[in-house]
Amino acid sequence: MSPQPEPPVDLEQSEPVGKQKLSPTVVALGVVSLFTDMSSEMVYTQVPLFLTSVLGAPAAAVGIIEGIAESTASLLRLVSGHLSDRSGRRKPLTLLGYTFGAVSKPLTAFAHVWPIVLLLRFVDRFGKGLRTAPRDALIAESTPKAIRGRAFGLHRTMDTTGAVLGPLLGYWFLSHLRGGANNPSTLDHNLRMLFLFAGLPGIAAVLTLLFVVREPAKQQRVPEASLSSAGIQSTQTNPKAFSLPRWRSLQPDYRRFLLITLLFNLGNFSDAFLVLRARSLHFSASEILLLYAAFNVVEACLGYGAGILSDKIGRRPLIIGGYLVFAAVYFGFARAETKAAIWALFLLYGFYYTLTQGVQRAFAADMADPAQRSTQIGAYHTVVGVALLPASVFAGFLFDRNPALPFYLGAATGLASACLLAIQLRRPAASL
Repeated sequence: MSPQPEPPVDLEQSEPVGKQKLSPTVVALGVVSLFTDMSSEMVYTQVPLFLTSVLGAPAAAVGIIEGIAESTASLLRLVSGHLSDRSGRRKPLTLLGYTFGAVSKPLTAFAHVWPIVLLLRFVDRFGKGLRTAPRDALIAESTPKAIRGRAFGLHRTMDTTGAVLGPLLGYWFLSHLRGGANNPSTLDHNLRMLFLFAGLPGIAAVLTLLFVVREPAKQQRVPEASLSSAGIQSTQTNPKAFSLPRWRSLQPDYRRFLLITLLFNLGNFSDAFLVLRARSLHFSASEILLLYAAFNVVEACLGYGAGILSDKIGRRPLIIGGYLVFAAVYFGFARAETKAAIWALFLLYGFYYTLTQGVQRAFAADMADPAQRSTQIGAYHTVVGVALLPASVFAGFLFDRNPALPFYLGAATGLASACLLAIQLRRPAASL
């Protein structure tokens, strides 16, 4: 039985920020993401190894698979945002999306050709695309605006905590299998067993969402006068009317941010290539799990603080800093020649995630029209998705020729995006 709805949340609550508390729904959604990332990150770094070392796929195939998968996740968020806004419900699509993700990992254990892995990665990311926009809208609508950065920061921290525990649990599991974690002769068997094991925390996530998360009761729309004073142009007068978000209906600052986001993500290809770069410098499967755990420790420790800081100084300065870190890290990956360098770069890469991931989502939520919040959050993710497919496919072809080439491209787009966003800081805007 689904839990009863929570009482409506006063999104313009005037109580001092320090005394405002996060909703139990926000905390429960954080637990859901913790379990989900335990499942996902337990196997994420192993999928490129499974493809290249077990199934014999080239790096170009990895780029195609990850490009299609990740762009599907981003593009579908606009559709799921539409459906969520139209129905007025957030939880059903969120639940369906997490269910798709939970079943896709164990099914990978039965794949024997790389197109099957493509199909299952598509199912997994299809689920992510379904759930993300309505879930983010659920977080926003369960939280007063004054502490929304804190809410997204907490969610991202719990998400990343799962991303730390997942690789560590995967390392422990592989170490207790036949031949141990580093035996090449048993890599096929061990990875397939790991995919099966990863289904358990995925099921826990679905059950937590089903029985613990409560959707806030419907509340009245924010009055038009309140929207105007906040610098937001309403796109709907009838809540039942439904239409795609129009480019001109978005705030000018939001439109500029989306264009810069598009440029940045043309060089922000799948993290699977970071795994392949580490593999090219002779990291074993188990070492890569530890490497990814260390990367996620950085974000888990700092993500919540970054959300709080963004509430105080604004979102854009943190995003600019994150883009600059990204550019430096990708340049480092292009030049790296030792395992020590890869370890340092992965830790610094975690700092980029800290500065951008939760903060960018909170930024999109801030500027979205409350009448179409889920839809307009989905628009941000759609822009990301438009770039991810060509970015990852092109990176795969470049990697097969020279592993350093895609990282030079990423460093260039990261630096250019930071400069463009810094220029926008000089423009007066209510959202800063």
